[in-house]
Amino acid sequence: MRRVVVFGTTGSGKSWLAERLADRTGLRVVELDALFWGRDWQPAPVELFRHRVERETGQEGWIVVGNYGQVRDLVWRPADTLVWLDLPLPVVMWRLLRRTIKRAVTREELWGTGNRESLVNAFSRNSILLYALKTHRRNRERFELECGFLANEKRVVRLRSRRDIERFVLSPLP
Repeated sequence: MRRVVVFGTTGSGKSWLAERLADRTGLRVVELDALFWGRDWQPAPVELFRHRVERETGQEGWIVVGNYGQVRDLVWRPADTLVWLDLPLPVVMWRLLRRTIKRAVTREELWGTGNRESLVNAFSRNSILLYALKTHRRNRERFELECGFLANEKRVVRLRSRRDIERFVLSPLP
């Protein structure tokens, strides 16, 4: 396990899991959100985003966190392990709500960009909560199909519960 991708729907705990894996493996974490988002929530142009991802994954040994289709070929192709956080929607929504409120109240800066979550945005048309609600099923269907194609050539780990996650984090490394 030297090149790992941790993916799942918004709010599933990807970053948390990646940090636990990094603690155990010594691999560095590459947050795709940090490479994609600029100040004032401006997305990086696709060419720049791909360049940043290529630069970060060009070295041996990493754990990439995220679901960006624009760079999936750059991270999934060289990965030896795909870790899919496939948690039930109520669990995801509860975690996301808690995280969003905490970040809004503490004014936590995200990825060194100056961006912060706010309660106003959390309950607006551009809400990350609404986004998770609308994309959860579609992501699950897409990931199931994509992982099915890759299961013969990569280690695919599908984690469907807190118990699965704990077991995986504590299991001997391959």
